[in-house]
Amino acid sequence: MKRKILVGLVAVLVLLVGSYSMLNVDKELMPSFEMDMAYVEVRAGDMAAIEVERTITTPLEQSIQGIEGVEEVTSTTAVGHSSLMVMIEEGKGNEVSNEIDSITHSTTSDIAGIDEVISGQVGSTSESYEFFMDISNGDMNEMTAFAQDILEPRLEELKEVRDVSLAGIQEHEMIVSFKRDEIAKRGLDVMQIQTIIQQSNSEATLGEFSDEKDAPSLRWDTKLESKQEIENLQIPTDSGFISLKDVADISLQPLKSSSTVWKNGTKDFIFVQIGRVPDVTQIDMADAVRQEVEKIEDEGLVKGFELNEMVAQADYVQESIDGVTNNILIGGIIAIVILLLFLRNVRATLIVGISIPTSILLTFISMWLLNYSFNILTLIGLGLGIGMMVDSSIVILESIYRKKEQGLKGMQAVLKGTEEVATAVIASMLTTIVVFLPIGLMGGEMGEFMILLSVVVAATLISSVIVSFTVIPSLSEKFLKLGKKKHVKENGFFIKGYSKLVGWVVKKKRNSIAILILFGVIFVSSLLLVPKIPMTVMPDVFNRYTEVLIDLETGISASEKEEVIQKLDETLSEVDDVETNYIMDNGGIVYAIINMTKGDDITKEQKDVNEDILSSLRDLQDEYPIEGVQGAMDAGSGYPVQVNITGESYEQLQSLAANFVSELEKVEGIVGISNSVEKTSVEQVIELKEAEIEKAGLSPVQIRQFIEQSYMNEIVGEVSNNDKKVPLRLKWDKEMNKQETLLNETIPTNDGDKKLSAFVELKSVEAPNEISHSDGERYVTISADIKDADLGTINREVTKVIDNFETPTGYDVEVAGDIEEQQELMQDMILILGIAIFLVYLVMAVQFNHLAHPIIVMSIIPMTIVGVILGLFITQHELNMMSGVGVIMLIGIVLNNAILLIDRINQLRKEGYEANVAVVEAGKNRIRPIFMTTLTTVGGMLPLALASGTSGNYQAPMATAIISGLLFATFITLLLIPAVYRIFHALGNGLTGKGKRKRNKNAENLSEEIAS
Repeated sequence: MKRKILVGLVAVLVLLVGSYSMLNVDKELMPSFEMDMAYVEVRAGDMAAIEVERTITTPLEQSIQGIEGVEEVTSTTAVGHSSLMVMIEEGKGNEVSNEIDSITHSTTSDIAGIDEVISGQVGSTSESYEFFMDISNGDMNEMTAFAQDILEPRLEELKEVRDVSLAGIQEHEMIVSFKRDEIAKRGLDVMQIQTIIQQSNSEATLGEFSDEKDAPSLRWDTKLESKQEIENLQIPTDSGFISLKDVADISLQPLKSSSTVWKNGTKDFIFVQIGRVPDVTQIDMADAVRQEVEKIEDEGLVKGFELNEMVAQADYVQESIDGVTNNILIGGIIAIVILLLFLRNVRATLIVGISIPTSILLTFISMWLLNYSFNILTLIGLGLGIGMMVDSSIVILESIYRKKEQGLKGMQAVLKGTEEVATAVIASMLTTIVVFLPIGLMGGEMGEFMILLSVVVAATLISSVIVSFTVIPSLSEKFLKLGKKKHVKENGFFIKGYSKLVGWVVKKKRNSIAILILFGVIFVSSLLLVPKIPMTVMPDVFNRYTEVLIDLETGISASEKEEVIQKLDETLSEVDDVETNYIMDNGGIVYAIINMTKGDDITKEQKDVNEDILSSLRDLQDEYPIEGVQGAMDAGSGYPVQVNITGESYEQLQSLAANFVSELEKVEGIVGISNSVEKTSVEQVIELKEAEIEKAGLSPVQIRQFIEQSYMNEIVGEVSNNDKKVPLRLKWDKEMNKQETLLNETIPTNDGDKKLSAFVELKSVEAPNEISHSDGERYVTISADIKDADLGTINREVTKVIDNFETPTGYDVEVAGDIEEQQELMQDMILILGIAIFLVYLVMAVQFNHLAHPIIVMSIIPMTIVGVILGLFITQHELNMMSGVGVIMLIGIVLNNAILLIDRINQLRKEGYEANVAVVEAGKNRIRPIFMTTLTTVGGMLPLALASGTSGNYQAPMATAIISGLLFATFITLLLIPAVYRIFHALGNGLTGKGKRKRNKNAENLSEEIAS
């Protein structure tokens, strides 16, 4: 109070630094975290899945599991492909990933048949690309030229842009198609021709003239520069040299499979992805890109085609920031209105009005120092913090105001008022903050996300308390003045009624016990509503945009995939409110980006459109090779329902999986059931007729080489075409696509040409399309989606099926996917809740220096849960991670009112008040600040509970849990705390004597001490 100038100057400094921080904090959709995970991808042509497992996957798993710091290795093996995901000890991601990369390449270097090996650390959760466009409705060659020569270089010149990726551009290749008949007629070996082509299309340094000046090198350069050069290559035969064009057709052809992206069912467009540099926000990059695109259009360079913007994550970031800004304004306005209603004092309102922006700017400074960004989680944290930001300021201001009403002047009123509530304010802040400490126990990405949210809320609360103990008292000494004195009733009708009710509750012990029993019945009854509340792990981000993963059957042909994609487009175009769809081929999975109508064109809610999309696509599974459909933006590990069956025998796993699927089909609400071993491929295994091969003077190696040559289709280098490099591919003019054609091929022997069928025969076998391992052990995954049911209900039903399902020794059934995640999440939440409650008790026990009073305060927690259950049940918001965090936050918030009440009771008891009188008087003293803080918190969070758009579905469950729990608990606090206090006081009296006969002065003093 003697340093008002210092407080003022520090406030100005906060204004300046806070404004700077606000402008320089990064802005992104989701926060970036380094993940302690590594991946390995190995491609091996058309090698059978069972062979890939034996020769590639298993050796890799054994090598990687031996690395220190590796916690878990899971793998998926398919035809020609092995994919491993490695979980690493926390904090060792970079170090262990480098070792995995080294061991992976050393292990695979000696394995035959491997085409490509990719490994590395799973980077950050931030998107690689954050701005998406398309070039469409024009000639592909013109659009490709525009994309490569104008759009890409001009965007990459922008300082905000890291790189530009183009997908779907028109690409070509030079094809040499050998004529089988001509090759056979002239007795040529196609492998010799391949060698000639490769040697003719080469460049190399052959040596150097070391004794000459500058030691010039000797270079060989016969790179093929045109189609004509390839056609005129000379090939030696028995009758002399011939040109390559005599035995092959050479042509430049567009790559049919080069595009992996479709827009509204057509490949005739170019998909543009744009990434930003690290020190630039998504909003800055989006603005720069849009300005450059506008310049390109103004220069008339977009002719005969369209350049469209698809998705810009910056828009969702901006929407979230705008939403939180609105919440701040609305929360501030509500706080002002409540202050005016309760205090009827404009100056008091202005003081709190000044504290709000000061606290917010202090929070921005904290975020800047911690290198946090404005993202969907920190913005929610800010929104929640704003609801509680004015609580401590209101409590201190109301206490000072009341002291002035009682006749104290200036400095004395400020000191007495602040001193009276200082303990309660600090205890309230600490109890609210300590509930977040156990959240770090969750671990993983989810734990990091929640820690981020918690730190922002804690920073907001600490900032508000600092302001409430500095700015509020400084301004209140002289600026806070009472209105003109006039006769005011001591207590209004509401206060009188409340006082009578509390007086009745504490008058007799049986009255207090009756209140406890009543509230206990309410608590138990509310638990019956829990199964009727929807449950999930994490909510969707609703923004008139969704992404869907369509899992295709393994091994389908390119033409079958094209047919599926055309049907997907046709189906999506018939869904109401779907505007455009983009489909990307990612191997066995098709990835769909779906934009929906906006503004006045909206006819359906986002949730309904999502359900229509998923249900309509799942309806295609019976007729098309689609294994499953799921929302790509759903949190968790893919399908909501996943069950793993582990064991060794592939045949036994197949049988168990089929039986389990039969049981799962009986569960209502489960749809789209599939399992990873139900789909098998027919393979033709070559069986050699060794006697015939030996008789013909051949060897098995020659037979294999002949068959490999019959399927030749490979790239052997690059050639120039119009100053651009294109691949050079060698293939046959006729494909070997039938068994009969292959077996009728003739192979030269000592006795003349003979058909291949004389030396081999083909045998059909069933082979798995996919084999999964967890730490080296085989498992089968049964996956399913849910419809018209919540995850909590399905969780309980699936658990029953597993409990009743019998398996042989050595085989186990366990949940995975979202169900496993939800079960682990609930266990984590219960542990966190327990630790949070203990920490709250610890803080209050130290603050009150009493073991019993914290228990009295915490008696309100069960009734808080009742409010949460009622709120979620009535609104039908989901019980998920965000609402769970809301419940944990609520523990700290609701105790604030009880702390205010108990703290005042203790003060009155020290002043000599009888216990019952102190309880009633404390209620009258504290009812105004309790209602003021509750209503400002509820008012500040109301916009979050009603929010829609990008972050609405994240905010609403959390805010609803807090609002409903806080409102219910506030009203209950005013009766429950007096009742519990009365019972504890009675127990204290009972401990000091044995009946009414022994009421001496010492007993009364001891009773007084226990109660206080």
